[in-house]
Amino acid sequence: MIIGVLGGGQLARMLALAGLPLGFDFVFYDPAPAPCVASLGEHVRGEYSDRVMLSRFARQVDVITYESENIPLECVEFLSRITPVHPGARALNCSGDRLREKRIFQELGIPAPAFRTVDSLAALNGAIEEIGLPAVLKTRTLGYDGKGQFVLRSRDDVTRAWEMLGGFSLVLESLIAFDREISVLGVRDQAGKILFYPLSENVHHDGVLRFSRSCPRDPMQKPAEELAGKLLRHVDYVGVLALELFQVGPVLLANEMAPRVHNSGHWTIEGAMTSQFENHLRAIAGLPLGKTSVTGHSAMVNFIGRQPDLAGLLALRGLHVHLYGKAERPGRKVGHATLWSGSGASFEEGCRTLRSLL
Repeated sequence: MIIGVLGGGQLARMLALAGLPLGFDFVFYDPAPAPCVASLGEHVRGEYSDRVMLSRFARQVDVITYESENIPLECVEFLSRITPVHPGARALNCSGDRLREKRIFQELGIPAPAFRTVDSLAALNGAIEEIGLPAVLKTRTLGYDGKGQFVLRSRDDVTRAWEMLGGFSLVLESLIAFDREISVLGVRDQAGKILFYPLSENVHHDGVLRFSRSCPRDPMQKPAEELAGKLLRHVDYVGVLALELFQVGPVLLANEMAPRVHNSGHWTIEGAMTSQFENHLRAIAGLPLGKTSVTGHSAMVNFIGRQPDLAGLLALRGLHVHLYGKAERPGRKVGHATLWSGSGASFEEGCRTLRSLL
């Protein structure tokens, strides 16, 4: 089977690394001249609006998936008329626009932070009156890893926030004083079977995920699964979906959904019976899902901007390093490391070492 992937970044790379042992071949569609995934399959270079190139790409492959919710909806809708695309356009439509996403949460009864739409400076001031401060002003589209966001902590921030983001369609969200950030990853196959991975507990810096750890038998597992399950069934989802959540006491509030394999699930490569990447491929290819159970505890740290000294890292017992073949650049994800252990003091010490890299 030939898998087509829209995007050529590290998520596409890890999909390919999971799929090659299964005998899958890959074709990657990406506008970049030399994406980091190019050595693992054929690279078709083209813009997401180029229907001639998209048609050629679609006819080369048996099924198509994507590594980012920022792929234009029109691109996926066009490709779907030629070759099956999983997850489908409906899922992308929900997640590609923060306002649509929040309305889906409301429709399904999924609790989320208070929000208001903003299309003018007057509307921003009115939204602040209703929601209060602190709050986060976000672009409705094309925002990820802290991009397209501005945290307003006082009225003094309003003018600067509007100068930065006022040219976009926006939403203002209440800034939640959460106890912790968690995410749940679910995978649904073409027959509707759903499996979930243990929760991930996450740490972000400047809107970018820096550290995650698996949380087997977490008391919030079942409530998180119930929320994510509503989304998976509502959009007839096929593949891996991540739901990011804020925990406030006993309550879970949805932050956002990601219709793709997710950074907070990188620990599943070594830490689960079947990684999120392999299960995503199994789902879109119509194959049986693999077990999502774990045999111990795992933690993951992202390398942002530069990769640390390998010798020092590899001296840690149970550590696995993944480098993406990307040039170092401030703010760029260039790799990650996963720590696995049966738990205990050595694992906690390893986690402290990983977090010291942040």
